[in-house]
Amino acid sequence: MRAHVDSRDFGYTAILLVSVLLLNACSAPGPSRPPARIEIQEDVGFTITEDAPISGDVRTEYEEALVLLEQGRLDEGIGLLEIVAEAAPLLTAPRIDLAIAQHRAGNLETAEKNLLRSLELNPQHPVAHNELGIIYRKSGRFADARLSYEAALAVYPGYHYARRNLAILCDLYLADPDCALENYEAYMATVPSDDEATMWIADLRNRIGN
Repeated sequence: MRAHVDSRDFGYTAILLVSVLLLNACSAPGPSRPPARIEIQEDVGFTITEDAPISGDVRTEYEEALVLLEQGRLDEGIGLLEIVAEAAPLLTAPRIDLAIAQHRAGNLETAEKNLLRSLELNPQHPVAHNELGIIYRKSGRFADARLSYEAALAVYPGYHYARRNLAILCDLYLADPDCALENYEAYMATVPSDDEATMWIADLRNRIGN
């Protein structure tokens, strides 16, 4: 039986790659703050832009926290991200990074809460949906995991991390070979060099044929 490896935006700086944060030191935001904007770029992915007031010091702390996580200093990075998330409650990127770090530390419950809070702020955040799907899968909530991956793909159908996770979920946990094959093939359309997935597709086709 093959092992399951969750697909995510490997490395905590990946959140920065999909989140362009406009961080301005200004007065407190009112209820009319515009929602996050998602721009889909088929060739390179998606960009999420958020507007929120935040000081330069907090932005520096955020960048320092990401460096700590890249260095494997998990506890220090989590501690600093908690400070940043509290100082910038309207931004999803620090909270999603915090959730990923907490997940890595084995604290799935707190990670889930931070992802759900991120989705309250931005219900269409593909990374938050994908990460939440991973947590649901690990905690045995397979139907919820499927909904989370599908929510990520509804925003960005080319999000290959979520596509791969959904294919594996259908294959190994939901006993839905048609769903698995459909999503493996869609995944391979964007990541054709994945030899492992190529073998999984061949295995699925053989099983469906039999």
